[in-house]
Amino acid sequence: MTSPFSTQSLAFLRGLKRHNDREWFRARKADYEQHVRAPMLAVIERLADEFRTFAPEMVADPRVNLYRIYRDTRFSEDKSPFKTNIGAYFPARGFPKGAGAGLYFHVGPAEVLIGGGLYMPASRDLLTLREHIVADQRGFERVLSARAFKDAVGGIQGQRLTRVPRGFAKDHPAAEHLKLKQFLGLRTFPAEFAVTPRFYPELVTIFRAITPLVRFLNDGLRG
Repeated sequence: MTSPFSTQSLAFLRGLKRHNDREWFRARKADYEQHVRAPMLAVIERLADEFRTFAPEMVADPRVNLYRIYRDTRFSEDKSPFKTNIGAYFPARGFPKGAGAGLYFHVGPAEVLIGGGLYMPASRDLLTLREHIVADQRGFERVLSARAFKDAVGGIQGQRLTRVPRGFAKDHPAAEHLKLKQFLGLRTFPAEFAVTPRFYPELVTIFRAITPLVRFLNDGLRG
């Protein structure tokens, strides 16, 4: 299967990384639309059909998924106006904007990143998830030990505490999982992977493998 991305896509993103200013981008906006944004929209359109087969609860809609190329620099010391990757986030239905676990990928000048989970849950959601893990430890272990999950991303990733959080037994069987502050499954590839025939099938394979983790987390958050 031919990838929607091309060598022109990577060339644009690498050029943007070297020349991250408005005049450079303005002069090449048509290239961005053709070689970067349009391929991403094509992937989202394909995924809208794909999700029906394994993750019907996930939203595939460019108006929801596509990250803007423009950076919000209001509270950042880095005033570069543009992101240097093109990314999309796929949330689950039924959550407010920015809430819940989801799927994500981006294509950048140096890497392709594919993954999903929950990046930075609020304190109350983190407590809810830890209680959910305690209540269904076997279910969580099944998600993490599944061959597809391990083959796709190796294992669960994310920042973690050095100690078991307050309110949970230090010797709890799920102690290591209770230390997690993030719940992520991630896989990276060289940027050139985006232009190969393997890109889209691998994207779908990884999303399929991570979906049980996303579903477990969202089930816990819904209560």
